[in-house]
Amino acid sequence: MCDQVSSSPVAETVLLMSSNRESSRRDSLTAQEEETLKYGAEHVIKLFVPVSMCMLVVVATINSVTFYNVKDMFLVYTPFHETSPEPSTKVWNALANSVILITVVIVMTVFLILLYKYRCYTFIHGWLIMSSLLLLSMFTSLYFEEMLHTYNVPMDYITFLLVIWNVGMLGMVCIHWKGPLRIQQCYLIFIAALMALVFIKYLPEWTTWAVLLVISIWDLVAVLTPRGPLRILVELAEERNEQIFPALIYSSTVVYMMNRSDSTNTTDSQNGFTETWVENHGQPQEQDVRVFRQPMDEDEKGIKLGLGDFIFYSVLVGKASSYGDWNTTLACFVAILIGLCLTLLLLAIFRRALPALPISIAFGLVFYFATRGLVKPFADMLASQQVFI
Repeated sequence: MCDQVSSSPVAETVLLMSSNRESSRRDSLTAQEEETLKYGAEHVIKLFVPVSMCMLVVVATINSVTFYNVKDMFLVYTPFHETSPEPSTKVWNALANSVILITVVIVMTVFLILLYKYRCYTFIHGWLIMSSLLLLSMFTSLYFEEMLHTYNVPMDYITFLLVIWNVGMLGMVCIHWKGPLRIQQCYLIFIAALMALVFIKYLPEWTTWAVLLVISIWDLVAVLTPRGPLRILVELAEERNEQIFPALIYSSTVVYMMNRSDSTNTTDSQNGFTETWVENHGQPQEQDVRVFRQPMDEDEKGIKLGLGDFIFYSVLVGKASSYGDWNTTLACFVAILIGLCLTLLLLAIFRRALPALPISIAFGLVFYFATRGLVKPFADMLASQQVFI
């Protein structure tokens, strides 16, 4: 049978065309895989840096400013202050506080989705602007005041107010209007660090750990379930070809674009390919799926990570560092970065919005309790007996 095929000129032509097509397909797949690996690694680096910066700011503040370690006030959403010496009562108080807090989060999230669904953009922007103004004025002034007291730096009230005014107004312009991407990113990191410090300061001790667990479960449900609020928000934004609000999202500078030939993007591309590409290479095949980098405005580029993810990553690491054990702090820091790396790997595989909290927080909690309960006592015992490994 092989001899008959090779003796026929027609068969030789068909075989050659098939071979060339297979070779071209393999080259195309190889190029796609190389591009995926290259820009996937770039994504990891571009998210590791800001996440690490946010956690480092929180850890440095916790270990230098005693104000955030003193439990003299609590959030109104946590009515149970864990004052009982009984562990069972503390566990019950922590779970009750976390349920109340997550209920508030769910209600506010659903309210935000309803406003977005019915295009109440003015109300949403007003709400976000007032929240940002509160963070960049009151909480920033409180942070700077405590830093000045800690490092014994004198400053008059007029200079202090001028500094807060300039910091706040520049942040409002960069976040809600237009400004350099790097400055916007720095402000979002700073806001996330401030919120993490607020949670560490005003949440009861055991409630903090319960909230981290419950908020991770909620993130899983809200993004992956068919009627999850965050999934609905992402799908609505995609349908309307709109960006999700910049005050809630951190964006890097590189983006993956997965476009199918049956997509309906009619602004600057044909079936996912720019007009220049079509003119030079012709109309692409209808079944092609290509990964490519499309030039975009700076503020539209990049992988997007919710600001809440920054906050709760930093809460976990900052809370671990508040006990003064650097081994536990470092273990939690590494665990969160490993979880984020695995989340980005799943993102590259499934090509859909995924929750960024569950894996990282789960790893962080496991590493925290394992290090604090097993590694630290073992290391203390070795140190007490002067045994060095």
